[in-house]
Amino acid sequence: MTRIDAKFASLKASGKKAFVTYIMAGDPDEATTLAVMQGLPGAGVDIIELGLPFTDPMADGPTIQLAGQRALEGGMTLDKTLALVRAFRTADQTTPIVLMGYYNPIYSRGVDLFLTQAKEAGIDGLIVVDLPPEEDDELCIPAQKAGLNFIRLATPTTDDKRLPKVLQNTSGFVYYVSITGITGAAAARPEDVAPEVARIKRSTDLPIIVGFGINTPDSAQSIAAIADGCVVGSAIVKEIGAGKPVAEVLAFVKSLADGAHRG
Repeated sequence: MTRIDAKFASLKASGKKAFVTYIMAGDPDEATTLAVMQGLPGAGVDIIELGLPFTDPMADGPTIQLAGQRALEGGMTLDKTLALVRAFRTADQTTPIVLMGYYNPIYSRGVDLFLTQAKEAGIDGLIVVDLPPEEDDELCIPAQKAGLNFIRLATPTTDDKRLPKVLQNTSGFVYYVSITGITGAAAARPEDVAPEVARIKRSTDLPIIVGFGINTPDSAQSIAAIADGCVVGSAIVKEIGAGKPVAEVLAFVKSLADGAHRG
């Protein structure tokens, strides 16, 4: 059982929905990222998604693209991202961390070496948005063998014919993308999301976490209410990108977490 599995078991036992946050490693610098990470659990965050900056983030909207550019310009690397996780783990051994990004940096490192280093650093799961199920032998199956969850995205265009393939080797949770398009592009609509979550639940026992287009406590509450939880990324990254003090960023996160937990 990974930390992710344990977290969802705990949430289910207490009748709570999950609140997941995304931040970009190294934006605007390593110290700020670590300070935000360390404060997230106290602000009500159940699972942390940590973005690995990449030069060609095709699924990301402008907010997260800019965050990745700032991180790369500041010298952020895969090694430094793993060092952030290790530093976080010195004080927190329970909050799950999912590394989210693209395959190229992992491929360049070498899958076996990367998985060894990721596991050692304290990463619990991976979301690699540009590796389809047809490429599961490339990273997904080795990751599962190494004890890491491999979390797959389902989208509004994942029809009933495609869904079984998407779910085949997914573990930890299913990330349902609430809109068609890039991150931060539109608002998630509960009336659109609810039937899709119900459809996916008919095919899996995994928790369904909804992301993209959630940026207020009310939207976090309404989306969490119809799923097993929600993810907020761009809205938090925008606060960090605006240069808000860490305490203000965390206060905003807490307001979102409170909304999700009311769901």
